[in-house]
Amino acid sequence: MKKRLKTLLKPLEVVGYLLQKEFQQIFRNRGMLPIIFIMPFIQLVILSNAATFDVPEVTFHLQDSDHSALSDLLTKRFFSTGYFRLTGESNRQEIAIEELVANRAKMVLVIPRNFEKEIATTGHGTVQLLIDAEDGFTAGVIRGYATDIVRAFNRDLPELLPQLEGRSLVTPLIDIRSRAWYNPELVYRDYMVPGVLVVLVTLVGLFLSGMNVVREKEIGTIDQINVTPIRRWQFITGKLVPFWIIGLGELTVGLVISRALFQVPMLGHYYVIYLVAAVYMLVVLGMGLLISTVTESQQQAMFIAWFFMVIFVLLSGLFTAIESMPHWAQNLTQLNPIRHFVDIMRRVMLKGATLSDIAQPFAILAAQAVVMLALAVNRYRKTSE
Repeated sequence: MKKRLKTLLKPLEVVGYLLQKEFQQIFRNRGMLPIIFIMPFIQLVILSNAATFDVPEVTFHLQDSDHSALSDLLTKRFFSTGYFRLTGESNRQEIAIEELVANRAKMVLVIPRNFEKEIATTGHGTVQLLIDAEDGFTAGVIRGYATDIVRAFNRDLPELLPQLEGRSLVTPLIDIRSRAWYNPELVYRDYMVPGVLVVLVTLVGLFLSGMNVVREKEIGTIDQINVTPIRRWQFITGKLVPFWIIGLGELTVGLVISRALFQVPMLGHYYVIYLVAAVYMLVVLGMGLLISTVTESQQQAMFIAWFFMVIFVLLSGLFTAIESMPHWAQNLTQLNPIRHFVDIMRRVMLKGATLSDIAQPFAILAAQAVVMLALAVNRYRKTSE
């Protein structure tokens, strides 16, 4: 009986031995411990705060042509609620449109001339909301906020203007005429396709370059390369340029599909997108090379690349508006290259933005490219000497 029982338990002993060896190997590998125990909790803390569909603060530009006491009261209603933040004021629609294109405002409140006079004499008035509908979901939320404010203002008008007392309020005193700019039909596909294309290009560049040098370490050819007279810049160029070309090729195929299959508009110039993409790929490839130089195996490189990829994507404004995030998360997104390229792609394709309109995010990407490549090259020099 004991012999038979021992025979039955022998496979379990083998499994137990293998499990013991595997756990020992995991916990002896210092590089794997942060990946297992630290990275998931960092993702949980950051992404739980960042992934929200609330829009706590909407930037809006005021175009008040009336400058009356009533228009001033209506304006104060908007930024006194806490949902809206006034970023500027002008009397010309051209300036208001520039604010929308540059993403400095998500909505323009237009109050026409003789606004107070028309309400006092006819009992009716009109205000216009120009809403940036690049993100259809956020545009709907903004419209809902603004509509509630104007409705409440309608109810209070008889108290603000005594001459309106006793009039029937079946018909609203103020009529809202909303115009959705840059995505008038609120097609969510037009908003998502440019961002998804950025993510696909990033995946190719980051993962391929991240596992490139570390693969040379695993198979032992890195030492053979280091003893050759090849210069460091030649090695880096030979490793990164193929993936740089592949990334731009992926972008080209994606742009063709977005136009032919999804009919996503292209209001800007292609040369702007390719110029930005060329710099952006240097950021991604530099990051991948840096990951490759600090890891010892392709498995570690893949986990670290995926860790940053998840955070970058969910902090990019691809799925949830950056304006919906807490202020600390919004500041953190400034370090996110995907956020800037997604923003540029949408503004060029849907708004027709030019180089001057995207100067700030483009400058940030250029600075990140210099920093990432410098860190990667410096790290490779230290590990190869």
